[in-house]
Amino acid sequence: MKTLLKCTAAALMAFGTVASGVVAPAMAQTVQGIGVADQRRAVVESAAFVNANAARPTTYKAQYDAAQAKSNQIRTQLEPLVTKFNADVQAPNANANQAALQQQLVQIQGLREQGSQEVQEILQPVALSEAYVLEQISDKFDAAVRSAMTKRKISVVFEVGSTLAHNDAYDLTRDITAELNAAIPTAQLVPPQGWLPRQQREQQARQAGANGAAPAAAPATPAAQQPEGR
Repeated sequence: MKTLLKCTAAALMAFGTVASGVVAPAMAQTVQGIGVADQRRAVVESAAFVNANAARPTTYKAQYDAAQAKSNQIRTQLEPLVTKFNADVQAPNANANQAALQQQLVQIQGLREQGSQEVQEILQPVALSEAYVLEQISDKFDAAVRSAMTKRKISVVFEVGSTLAHNDAYDLTRDITAELNAAIPTAQLVPPQGWLPRQQREQQARQAGANGAAPAAAPATPAAQQPEGR
């Protein structure tokens, strides 16, 4: 995030936060122009993110149910295999049957991996929905940070995880969330057909450029969000 700058120990010392390796006592007054923010919390506490999470189990109920059914099926297949494997490991002749035990273990691991992959494939629409909502919010994040900075008269914002200690008066997280709520009160939950996350779109564009072909146009995130039907 280009507006969130990393804070170094030297910078902390320059502002009197660190002295001789000991955290300095909180100052009576905050230093003007400096703020910290928790980018992740600002996003996950935004109305668009919270409302999307609340609506997703209903919208994608079929996918969730199918994934649960597949998980139950895999568990039913694995239970007798695992039970037999555990019994065989404890058997008196276990040392002589290492090859057979290894074969059982490979079978169990293979079923687990296959089941996990199948569940992920079933939940792929859900994962795309999550990425779609996050991308809509991230498109508004930079402007939200700058607006919060302007209102609080902040010149520099540090990511909260990069600071050793700070006074709560410096925290800009709720201000950013408020700006996000104003900019994007709700996000579209279901991506358009063929939509891919930005990282994948950019990767396809680079590959197309390397091959000398024009990249295929992908559906973009919406310019304006309308409330989703539950």
